[in-house]
Amino acid sequence: MSEQVKAPTAQPGKQVIPLSEALEKLSKLEQDNKLVEADDLAGRMLAAMPEHPHILHLAGIVSYRNRRIAEAIERMERSQVIAPEVALYPRNMCEVYRGAGRLEDAVRAGRRAIELAPKDARAYFNLALILYEKLDLEESVRVAEQAIELEPNYPEAHFEKAEALLLAGRMKEGWESYEWRFKLKQAEGMLPKTDKPQWDGQPLPPGRLLIIGDQGFGDCIQFGRLIPWAALLCPQPIVACSGELTPILRQIPGVGKFVTKWEDTGEYDAYIPLSGLPRLAGIGTENVPPAGYLAPPDALVEEWRQKLDLLCPKGKKRIALVWAGRPTHKNDKKRTLKLKQFAPLFAREDICIVTVQKGEQISQAGAYYGRAPLINLGPEIGDFIDTMAILKNVHHLVTIDTSVAHVAGAIGAPASLVLPKAPDWRWLLDREDTPWYPSIKLFRQQTAYDWSGVIERVAAEL
Repeated sequence: MSEQVKAPTAQPGKQVIPLSEALEKLSKLEQDNKLVEADDLAGRMLAAMPEHPHILHLAGIVSYRNRRIAEAIERMERSQVIAPEVALYPRNMCEVYRGAGRLEDAVRAGRRAIELAPKDARAYFNLALILYEKLDLEESVRVAEQAIELEPNYPEAHFEKAEALLLAGRMKEGWESYEWRFKLKQAEGMLPKTDKPQWDGQPLPPGRLLIIGDQGFGDCIQFGRLIPWAALLCPQPIVACSGELTPILRQIPGVGKFVTKWEDTGEYDAYIPLSGLPRLAGIGTENVPPAGYLAPPDALVEEWRQKLDLLCPKGKKRIALVWAGRPTHKNDKKRTLKLKQFAPLFAREDICIVTVQKGEQISQAGAYYGRAPLINLGPEIGDFIDTMAILKNVHHLVTIDTSVAHVAGAIGAPASLVLPKAPDWRWLLDREDTPWYPSIKLFRQQTAYDWSGVIERVAAEL
């Protein structure tokens, strides 16, 4: 979040090291994710110079990174009062206000940053992010384009424009801007180092196209449905993906071979990321290829049926549940809930909760309390194929926006998906259904960052 700037003039006082060096060190510690050390240094600097605006600002960023949001806001607002003409301060406040759910304050901060620095592309980008959160998508696109006008090769601004266009259902325009995703810093290593071109949709001989399972598990499951389309033009393509995805994508016909290492790809004439196939195929909301393209093995479905018959009380509906996503996901704070927030489900006496949650958040099941019995399957689930087989043995899935939602949709399992007010682009706006997965019903927040009423609606409709 922070960056190196010339700090405002220091207040007089004794210093062990020059103020500029201390500020630079604090900023570097934050950027390097050394947050404990940064916290300690920020505290000592504030004790020595409690009214220095740039110390306050950087200390606020460290507080924010350590999830002390109220403290971050207090420190950073104080820095703006002391130095109201420093454009960096309101620019960074956009993200802090967004994290606190104070979107109107975030917009005001973003517009103030632009007023102070009208040639700063990053100020426009930050405002575009907030406008997306407010679902002011037309304005978000316009502001992102202003950032691009100032800095044409600004990947984040192009990508933000893409997400706003796609969420608005403007697919053709959105896919074009979406191509900038591989120039983002976090995309490094997703594509092979090669002089081969990206596939342009023209036919190739058998085995000469490399399809890459890029981005997250959910994306790969969602876009995997387009592999047969690519295979019609380029028979027997090579698919490079992670080992966790291989068992899933093997179910899709037309692939020549699967690899999990770049060095195993062999010779090919062109490559294409899975997430690039919708653009080439001309996919819009009206022509999404049907779901039902994945299915678990019958033997595994039967194996899990027997287990669940023993574990779940007879006569109760089995409701699978996922409440948390991967913490490293950029939007995890918006989408992840606590298990206890699903209490309206737990009050039902006619259901049995079957958790298909993976990761550290499984531990929350230990504190479960409710009328509905809870069966914690998380530790027994080996991979996505197990998850598929379990979903074939339950009545319904309730989930946040994570890969399990895509698994359910791809096999045609009925599911309720709870979404933040400003969702990921693929879920579009103002609809309860999704063209990607007809078996999924969408339940959206009415107010940003406020889940009240959402789970109650899910429980009422089960």
